[in-house]
Amino acid sequence: MHRTFVFIVILSLILSACATTPSIWGVPPTPTTEAPTQDLLRPDPFAAQDNPVIFPTSTNTPAIEIKTPAVITATSKANNITPVTTPESTRTPLFDTAPFLYYAQSGDMLSAVANRFGVEENEITSNADLTKTTLIDPGTLLVIPNHVTEPTTPNIQLMPDAEIIFSMTAKDFNVKDFVQKANGHLSTFRDYLGSTGAIDGDKAIDRLAIENSINPRLLLGLLEYESRWVRGEPVDILHTEYPMGFNDYHFKGMTVQMVWAINTMSIAYYGWRAGTLTHLKFPDGATLRIDPRLNAGTVAIQYLFSITHSQSQWAQILNPDSGFPSMYKEMFGDPWARAEAVNPIFPSALNQPTLVLPFVPNTKWSLTGGPHNGWGQLSVQIYGDFHSVYAAIDFAPAAARSGCEISPAWVTASAPGLVVRSENGAVMVDLDGDGYEQTGWNLLYMHISSQERVKVGTWLETNDRIGHPSCEGGVSTGTHLHFARKYNGEWVTADGPIPFILNGWRVVAGDKAYEGKLVRGDEVVIADPNAESKSNITRKPDE
Repeated sequence: MHRTFVFIVILSLILSACATTPSIWGVPPTPTTEAPTQDLLRPDPFAAQDNPVIFPTSTNTPAIEIKTPAVITATSKANNITPVTTPESTRTPLFDTAPFLYYAQSGDMLSAVANRFGVEENEITSNADLTKTTLIDPGTLLVIPNHVTEPTTPNIQLMPDAEIIFSMTAKDFNVKDFVQKANGHLSTFRDYLGSTGAIDGDKAIDRLAIENSINPRLLLGLLEYESRWVRGEPVDILHTEYPMGFNDYHFKGMTVQMVWAINTMSIAYYGWRAGTLTHLKFPDGATLRIDPRLNAGTVAIQYLFSITHSQSQWAQILNPDSGFPSMYKEMFGDPWARAEAVNPIFPSALNQPTLVLPFVPNTKWSLTGGPHNGWGQLSVQIYGDFHSVYAAIDFAPAAARSGCEISPAWVTASAPGLVVRSENGAVMVDLDGDGYEQTGWNLLYMHISSQERVKVGTWLETNDRIGHPSCEGGVSTGTHLHFARKYNGEWVTADGPIPFILNGWRVVAGDKAYEGKLVRGDEVVIADPNAESKSNITRKPDE
């Protein structure tokens, strides 16, 4: 196997040296039929939404044809790739048929890599031991057949993953200080929310970042690029009311616009992680395949701007020399340098720590929701395609009445840790105890009533009381506990390569959000929103 693999690598390098792969920023679009739009109610910006949302097609940006530079001269800091400088007139449209020599990135799993490259899992070869149930160690060399037969986005990494999620790159970043020094529109802006009342603009950004586990620098950078809110005044009336340029009255206002942006980026980021997202769709229906070698952070940025901009505008926005990446570096310094200090997000051989079911032994609960969104990353329909992030599961006390009464039952700690957040229905427990939810394993206990809720700074041992399940902290159809995991600031998929295991019960996803089950040997508990007997589960005293 070793000699064969080495031979394949050498042959691939020879073929790659002979091939000419054009590096064009912006490629001819492929026309498609655009799906009809649908409406939705305006969401609560700070609610951990439990219901799918359908985003209407944005029509605010005309498809203006702008001449896009054919060659990008910047070198990608992430992968040291300098684009080809061959004049456009001499370029060949033929695709390189040499195999890809791909080095696995943090968070890669075999099934997702195969889907991105459009190959079968067994077509990917490596000296490493590739399995379907673990993450691939970062830096592992994979030889992958080149079956790509359509134009793709450029293979230039624009934004590190750590600068998308609420990672340690944001540890010392103070939103309020930055906004006040910038002295733009945001520094004096106050938004009004139905759930909290009036809130300062910088506090809204800070809260959105923490609760959605998104990087606050990214939110400010996007707000500045699209509307000039941070360092100046809105560019026009449209961007005063719709700062992110998503012109739909359901999303009118700064905070709700940022929620839309967060959800959209999260769908792309986690969709790329899972291998379920492979193409971009522009407002006119044009499609473009995402280069399979990109990282999740770059895909999130590409996807966001493809929703509200024509393909030619999109190409200019993402130009690393003059577009959003350039402005971002000017505002905040080099994001890659910050990321290098905290990477990789998922280290080699990562496993979940031992967890127990989050309720008192000898009390009957029900699995009312299988894997679904962790926080705010809604099941979203954009141009006909549904995407979601299935990081959380739901439990409800079996004796709870329908509706939203506070239950007398207790939610308990699944593992030892430090309470780093306890507000707005959410309790975040930091398992490594360093006081930062941007590092290591963290557990989110959501919809915890303020009545007898554990306080920030409390050290919990396994089985210590956290609080009572309720409907507090978000949109909910009934009293329950919403339970999810994060690692180094990233939501961890409930049914993925790092299994979600509680007292030996493994979480298994269904075909749709909220469907699924818990499996332990021959025992099976089926998720049911009505808490039927098939969903009942009880911790034994010795577990």
